[in-house]
Amino acid sequence: MMAFPKFAKIRQKFEAESIKDIPATIAEQFNHVQADEKIKAGMEIAITCGSRGIANIPLIVKSVADEIKKRGATPFIIPAMGSHGGATAEGQVEMLAGLGVTPESTGCEIRSSMDVEEVGLTSDGIPVYVDKHAYNADGIIVMGRVKPHTDFKNKVESGVLKMASIGMGKHKQALALHTYGVKGISEMMPEVGKTAIKNSNTLFGVAIVENAHEETAIIEAIEPDDIEKRERELLKKAFKLMPSLPVDEIDILVVDEIGKNYSGTGMDTNIIGRIRVLGVEEPKTPDIKYVIASDVSEASHGNALGIGLADLTTKRLFEKIDYQAMNENVITSTFLDRAKIPIILDNDREALKAALRATWGVASEEARIVRIPNTLHIGDLYVSEVIFNELKDKKNIEILQEPKEMTFQADGYFPPFS
Repeated sequence: MMAFPKFAKIRQKFEAESIKDIPATIAEQFNHVQADEKIKAGMEIAITCGSRGIANIPLIVKSVADEIKKRGATPFIIPAMGSHGGATAEGQVEMLAGLGVTPESTGCEIRSSMDVEEVGLTSDGIPVYVDKHAYNADGIIVMGRVKPHTDFKNKVESGVLKMASIGMGKHKQALALHTYGVKGISEMMPEVGKTAIKNSNTLFGVAIVENAHEETAIIEAIEPDDIEKRERELLKKAFKLMPSLPVDEIDILVVDEIGKNYSGTGMDTNIIGRIRVLGVEEPKTPDIKYVIASDVSEASHGNALGIGLADLTTKRLFEKIDYQAMNENVITSTFLDRAKIPIILDNDREALKAALRATWGVASEEARIVRIPNTLHIGDLYVSEVIFNELKDKKNIEILQEPKEMTFQADGYFPPFS
């Protein structure tokens, strides 16, 4: 019978400031961009909201909506998420609900449609689209989180311009850009976003940056003409604030849940060190031999995109896959490897045994194993004893549980992370 290493539970402590009063910060930012001059009584204002798991997103959206209401206008939300949610209007509303963004939590209506208006062409001849509800509004506030992208590296990655392009342009824009592969989203996307902003009633952007604890660190309203320049600066800050796994050399990484609410790729490629896109160089760190994807989040509604980044998975995850939703997403992106199904095992225990069997030359008890709840929340994690001994005396590590025998539930899965 295979012996498993002992597991310890630790907490990574990252030094990071966060915003204490989100409504007050947003009110201040509205004043910063002279919102009183832009938003007038009787106007209808669209607020973009994407599919990512952004900290405090219901409160942020509500606070933006409240500032619009204070000026006598009517806010409404448009889902800005390309082909996510199965590329359907209903599916995108469900994705927002999974993030806690509902009419009840935000105090404003959600208007969801996959219909778009063509508003221009880029210098490369790419048509630029804007969601029809946003296009017909009296004003648009393009809101998005600025962070390192999971597919490429450039001066502009995930952020307001991406929300203005692939977000507001819906499935049609995603198809138009992804046709060019990585070049479409890394090099062509910023101009699409700028064209969409210029040729629509965009009032300003709202950029969000999070710290390593997935807390809101920066909320900044930006004038339309300044979005690209400021987004480049904020991306540098986001890189500095980004968390990471506590060690670079790992034999097996167990990810309890993958999901679109954690990352657009199901698992954040910046965290696991795997990109799996043709023509894109793989990161040198972290160096992980095997990744186990154990489950898919409820908020993903069966879209298990990112499962192809794993080497092994479980029957539990496999049986939850909605192939229509996942395939629509991955075929739109053209990054097909990310939806390949890895080896399927009965449960976590069997997946771990298989991975340990393939960890050549390493005794099972000495294996370097890390277990995380998902790639968005990596503050609290389990590590095998050999890693624990390397980390236990570090100032940024808090010991939550000393090493003890690894335990599984009766069904062979790890107990819930909490």
